[in-house]
Amino acid sequence: MGFLRSAWVCCLGLSSLVGCGDDAGSGGGTTSTSSAASSNASSGSGASNSSSSNASTTSSSSSGAGGSFEGVDPLEGTGPVELIQGGFGFTEGTVWLPALGVLRFSDIPQNRIHELDPGTGMITVWREPSANTNGNALAPNGDIVMCEHSGRRVSRSPAAGAPAPTLVAGTYDDGMEDLVLNSPNDAIVRSDGQVYFTDPTYGLMGPQEIPWRGVYRVDLGGVVHLVGDEYGQPNGIALSPDETKLYVSDSQDGGLWMYDVAGDGSTGARTMLIDAPPSDGMAIDDAGNLYLTTGNGVEVYKDDGTPWGTITVPEQPANCTFGGADRRTLYITARTGLYEVVLNVPGLP
Repeated sequence: MGFLRSAWVCCLGLSSLVGCGDDAGSGGGTTSTSSAASSNASSGSGASNSSSSNASTTSSSSSGAGGSFEGVDPLEGTGPVELIQGGFGFTEGTVWLPALGVLRFSDIPQNRIHELDPGTGMITVWREPSANTNGNALAPNGDIVMCEHSGRRVSRSPAAGAPAPTLVAGTYDDGMEDLVLNSPNDAIVRSDGQVYFTDPTYGLMGPQEIPWRGVYRVDLGGVVHLVGDEYGQPNGIALSPDETKLYVSDSQDGGLWMYDVAGDGSTGARTMLIDAPPSDGMAIDDAGNLYLTTGNGVEVYKDDGTPWGTITVPEQPANCTFGGADRRTLYITARTGLYEVVLNVPGLP
């Protein structure tokens, strides 16, 4: 989720982990409904899948792939993107917490996680210091899962009350030794509690122990499995509404990559779904549409890679998520500001 130009400026409960394993098989803006800039769908076939953290909030609004929203243009008639509040250092890590009715998001350089109460419009600090947390995710039990840059780990905490972070993952066992993670960036949690996360070198403090920039899965026993190490800088990560596909963006080399996900959470070989420009964090709606944050804005694609169009944002976006009581508000973190826009199709927090 944030591409860093400098230490923090971007260019675009599980037990503690032990063990190792490899999952991979072989190997004021406006909304535009024109095709997303020069991005072409590849021969990969998309499908829908689900963010584990969203299981309790999506079942009533869709049935099967796309549900009642299949084929609905999510951008038709959409109004301008509105600024909620500006003046932050660098915003990232949007996550909607349905049980609390609030949005949380990170300000990486300010070392804080903020909380927005849409009912009052008030934004407060929930966690400080935050170990320079970047991405945040929702666990099935309502916990918040955090990707700590300077902590070099993935942690979790009950969402209600004061922060009480505990370890999800901090090292990867390559078969010879436990290696400290680089700088966890973004995460998504499956409905059974397994955590998938990206680990580029953005925000890395200290020596790099893992020689690649990878994508990982933490199983229910706390074992960290390598999903893929073929990335320039793996960044955004999401599951489709039926949880059969895992999506990963590469903020250095570009492309939206896809893995088939088995029933036990393991993944197959990666394929390119969209030959997209480098992108940061992403969101998924109930129809399986993909919302990629790029230098063009928020580019929106069908789950087969066909572009719907682009949501333009006053600042370059870094992440987005759906929230609100009807889950139709897309909250967007973009450099110094937090923005919102209401769309036609509800989405996953």
